[in-house]
Formats: sequence, structure tokens, C-alpha cells
Amino acid sequence: MTAQRDAVVRDAAEHIWPLSHIPEAVSVVRRRARTVLAAWNLAPDLTEDALLVISELITNAVVHALPPAVLRLSRAGAEGPGALRVEVTDAGPRPAVEPCADEHGRGLGIVTALAAECGTCIHAGGITRWAELRGGHAPA
Repeated sequence: MTAQRDAVVRDAAEHIWPLSHIPEAVSVVRRRARTVLAAWNLAPDLTEDALLVISELITNAVVHALPPAVLRLSRAGAEGPGALRVEVTDAGPRPAVEPCADEHGRGLGIVTALAAECGTCIHAGGITRWAELRGGHAPA
């Protein structure tokens, strides 16, 4: 069964995970994403950048937004074989009940610095924050 599951991960161009609205969701989904990115044979630097972007976008959704939240990873064919798109959709901002502390607010700056392109899409279902990363495949 493991070999079949591994083949599915390697061949799939997109993976979607619903996110639990708890801080532990970041580490759980990060581990799952690492497995998918490894199966896609992305270059190590692209994988590490992607994992950081994934962590930041999930943290943003869990800490600052209303549930539900979903992570979507996809290989973007139009930008070449080493292109990766990361999307996190949530139900929109949580009503402000306390002021943000100084340590908040750096996550989206990190995403902007690592991504070739990134943005936000507001729609009826909430907000999708996305980032596209470009790199290559790991050497064979």
C-alpha cells in the first residue's frame, strides 16, 4: 500500500489539506508538505523556501483568521518544472480583540522576500494568500 501511496504523491500535481485551527497545525502540515515536495524532487533550496512560506501562511491563517482554512500546493506547469504555488485560504480576518504584539507582522514580509510572486485574493469564501516560488529539480 505504501508504494501505491508514494506513486500517487509523486504523480499528483496538486495536494490540498484542511487545516486544524490550532497552533500544532503548522508542524503537522509542514511534515506532510515536506513529503510531497520530496516526492516532487524539487531542489533542496526551493523545498526549504517553500516550507518556510507554507509555515508563515499557515501561521497567519491560524493566528489571525477565522476557520476554516485550507492549504493547497501545486506544481505550476506554465512557469516551468521547478515552479511551485502555495495557497492558504481562510474565512477572513478574526475580529480584533487585542492589539498585535511587536513580534507579529513579519511573516508576510518573509513570504514576499522568498516568492517570485505573491498576493492576496479576497472572494466570497474568504481570503486566499498565495505565493509562487521558482527553482529547479534536485540533481538525479
